[in-house]
Amino acid sequence: MLNRLGHDMNRKLETSFPEQRLFLRSEQGTRFVILSPLTQLVAWTVSAAFVAWAIIATAVLIMDSIGSGNVREQTQREQRLYEERLQSLASERDARAAEAAAAQERFNLALAQISDMQSELLTSEERRRELETGINVIQSTLRRTMGERDAARSSVEAMLAENGGTPAGAGTFQLASATDMTQTVTALTEALDMTSAERDAALAEAREARDTTEELIYEARLRDERNNQIFAQLEDAVTVSLEPLDKMFSAAGMSTDNILATVRRGYSGQGGPLTPMILSTKGSAGDSDAARANGILSELDRMNLYRIAAEKLPFYMPVRPGSFRYTSGFGTRWGRLHAGTDMAGPVGTPIYATADGVVTHADWQSGYGRLVKIQHEFGIETRYGHMSRIRVTKGQRVSRGDLIGDMGNSGRSTGPHLHYEIRVGGNAINPMTYIQAGRNVF
Repeated sequence: MLNRLGHDMNRKLETSFPEQRLFLRSEQGTRFVILSPLTQLVAWTVSAAFVAWAIIATAVLIMDSIGSGNVREQTQREQRLYEERLQSLASERDARAAEAAAAQERFNLALAQISDMQSELLTSEERRRELETGINVIQSTLRRTMGERDAARSSVEAMLAENGGTPAGAGTFQLASATDMTQTVTALTEALDMTSAERDAALAEAREARDTTEELIYEARLRDERNNQIFAQLEDAVTVSLEPLDKMFSAAGMSTDNILATVRRGYSGQGGPLTPMILSTKGSAGDSDAARANGILSELDRMNLYRIAAEKLPFYMPVRPGSFRYTSGFGTRWGRLHAGTDMAGPVGTPIYATADGVVTHADWQSGYGRLVKIQHEFGIETRYGHMSRIRVTKGQRVSRGDLIGDMGNSGRSTGPHLHYEIRVGGNAINPMTYIQAGRNVF
């Protein structure tokens, strides 16, 4: 049955594949091998399949090489952009810090000058009041003296009228009385002249005091304008510095109010340049400059709390940029949740802690292989799996950027890489949320 089927197939294929004979010549003789149409078809099919496989494999290798080159170039471009952004932010941060320090120095100098001006104003005001009191006293004395002079003149005239018809000897008395009156009038005139001179001098001092007060008020207004400019620059600098921090925490999906409240409760630092200014107003309305200064100090305090929180949250990269490539992200893979992000690189690539915390696990764990777990603030935990070497111990406290191990291929892994996880309250979240948020600052 099989022979007949083969014979029928050979007969049908003879038109396309005619029977061939392959001659083999040797010293003993010549032999030949008959290649039937079916055999030729099988050989041609196998050859075509091999050629097609070779073409497809070559194309796949070429495309993979091109794709790897593109990924490498893209990674390098991203690294360059990241480094340029980092340098730009560092330069801008240093410039803003220098501006803030200079503005703070100018502000302190302006406050000292304003304090001196206020003291001078108070002194000039007291002098003006004393001068006004002196002028009032002089005027009262002058009026009293003039009244006494008029009364004396009236008395002299009355006495002269009464003694007009007296006998001899009365003339001598009259002459003596006139001499006394002349001396009295002369003394009164001198006293009036002296009083007028003192009054004129007091008026001149009062005018000078008013001029000085007006100049002091003008200088105080100029200082107020300069202080306003300084405050505006400080407020702009603080706003620019806080904006990337706000974006970083917002992008991570965290409540900034809760973060700042938690840091305040756990931060024991007190005093220093961030202490609010308290100036005595002696029952008057609050100083607007002091209120603005306290507002700026409050924002600087918030910036300092942000800095402390950033060190306690995993915004740092676990592997240095340029030494790895992303191979698998967070999400469902093969019907199961892939709870982290995979970063592939050579065996031995350094792995760093992404935030301050305490090591809670540093040993082998099933599919993770060599695994390190670090517990951070705010109920956050980070995991670093598939290590080739662990460089920390359980219970050890680590800081952001500390070396904790080397990249490897331990556990359930298809190649050397780092499996990086972030868990909040025990639930796995996408690590790229924190990594991308941290790129705005670090």
